[in-house]
Amino acid sequence: MIGGVTNMLLLGQEWQRTCQTLTRRAFLQAGGSSVLGLSLADMLRCQARAGSSIYGPVKSVLLLWLWGGPSHLDTWDPKPTAPLEFRGPFSPIATKVPGIRITELFPKLARMADTFTIIRSLHTGSNDHGVAGTIGLTGSSAGGLNLGGQPLPGNARPATGSVVARVRGFKPPLPPFMVVGGRLHQGKKAITGEGGGSLGALYDPFRLEYDPLEGFKIPALQLPADLTPDRLDERHKLWQALDGLERHTELLHSAKAIDDYRAQAFAMLTAPAARRVFDLGNEPPDLVDRYGRTRFGQSCLLGRRLVEHGIPFVQVNWSDHVEPEEDAGDGGWDNHYRNFQIMQDRQAPWLDQALSALLTDLRDRGLLGQTLVIVVGEFGRTPKINGKAGRDHWEHCYSALVAGGGVAGGRIIGASDSRGEHPHDHPLTPADVLATVYHRVGITSEQAATIGLTPNGKVIDELF
Repeated sequence: MIGGVTNMLLLGQEWQRTCQTLTRRAFLQAGGSSVLGLSLADMLRCQARAGSSIYGPVKSVLLLWLWGGPSHLDTWDPKPTAPLEFRGPFSPIATKVPGIRITELFPKLARMADTFTIIRSLHTGSNDHGVAGTIGLTGSSAGGLNLGGQPLPGNARPATGSVVARVRGFKPPLPPFMVVGGRLHQGKKAITGEGGGSLGALYDPFRLEYDPLEGFKIPALQLPADLTPDRLDERHKLWQALDGLERHTELLHSAKAIDDYRAQAFAMLTAPAARRVFDLGNEPPDLVDRYGRTRFGQSCLLGRRLVEHGIPFVQVNWSDHVEPEEDAGDGGWDNHYRNFQIMQDRQAPWLDQALSALLTDLRDRGLLGQTLVIVVGEFGRTPKINGKAGRDHWEHCYSALVAGGGVAGGRIIGASDSRGEHPHDHPLTPADVLATVYHRVGITSEQAATIGLTPNGKVIDELF
C-alpha cells in the first residue's frame, strides 16, 4: 500500500536549508515519498520496463472478497434433505436455470442464474482466517500469520492482483491493481498476502476506503492540512530545478531518468480527470440506489467504474474485519452466533442487491464478457449448526460464484456430499481459482515462472 507524505515534506525542508547543494540524505528522503517520490514513480514506470503487453480474453478481474467466510449451505449450496441441525431454516428456491437452486435469500440473483456459474467443491488448508486468507489471495499458505501472530514457514507470495499488475504494467494515470476497502484483519491483526510479496512493494495495491458518512477516501492521495496546492507547486518546481544541477553522481543520473514518471505521479495528484474516476456523484441516482447505499453496494459500483476505466485487477473487500461487530458498516461473515438472523437481516439482502446490480450493469455496458467476476471468501462454515444458532469455521468444503470473462453461465461445477461437509465430486482449491485467473488474463505458466511464481493449481476448464 502506498503510504504517507512525511518524507516528501522533509525533502522540502532540506532543500530550503541547503539551496547550494543536494545532499545524498535529502535525495533519499525524496525517494521515500510515496505520494510524489520514487515508489509511485517506479509504479508509473512499470509498463515501460515490462516492454510488452500480455493480454488474454479477460481485460479486468473483479474479485469480491467476502471476508469472514460465508456459509455455503446458506448461500449457494443448500441441503434441503439434510437433518435440520445441518440444513438450517432457509429453503432453496428455483432459479432461471432448471435444476439449479440457491438459498431463498437471493431472489434477484436467482432470476439471473444463467449469468453465473457456482463452484461447490472448494476446499482449503486452514480454518484460521489469516492463513486461509493468505491462501485465498495468493494460492499458498507461505508466510501466513495465524490468529496468535505466529508466521508460517516461507515468504508470502504476491497477491493475485499483484501478479496481474506485474505482467500488465502501468497505464497512467491509474494503477493496475486497486483494492476498495481497508486492510484485512482478524482479531485486529492485519493478515499477510494482500500485497506484492516477492515482487516487492511496487506491486502493492492502490487502496481506496469507503466511509459511510464521508464517502470514498484515497489514503495515498490524502494530503496533510499544511500541504496546499501552492506548496505542491513548490515541490514540482524543486524537481524541475534538478535539471540544472551538475550530473556528477549516479544518484543524480537516476533522478533524471525517472523525471517523466514523477511528472505523471504529480499529475495523478492534481489532474481532475484522474480523481473523477472515484467520484460516484457522476452516476445516476437511480443506479446508485440499485446497487444499494451500503458500503459493499457502493464499493461494487466503484469497482464497476474502475474496470470500465481499464484497471486490470480490482478487489472489493466486504469488510475490514472478520467479525460482524468489529467493523462499522457491513461487518464480516464470521457468524459464530446469530448466523441466520444476521444473514437474513443484513448480509444476504445486501449481497443479493449489490451483486445482481453489478452483473446487470456490467452486462448492459458490454463489459461482462471482458471482466471476470469472482465472489468468494476464505473458507466456508460448519454444516452442523452450533449451540449459538451460528456456524463455525469450515475449511473442508465451501462455494464460490463466478461470472463474466467468458464463463459459461447457468452451470454447477463440483458437488459437496449430502451434508455439505466435504467435496463429493471434482474437488478444487484456491490455487486452481488463481491459476484460472492467470490463464484468462493471458499469463502462461512459463511467464509466471520467469518472475519466480510456479503455479500451484490447475485451470478450471469447465468454467468456459
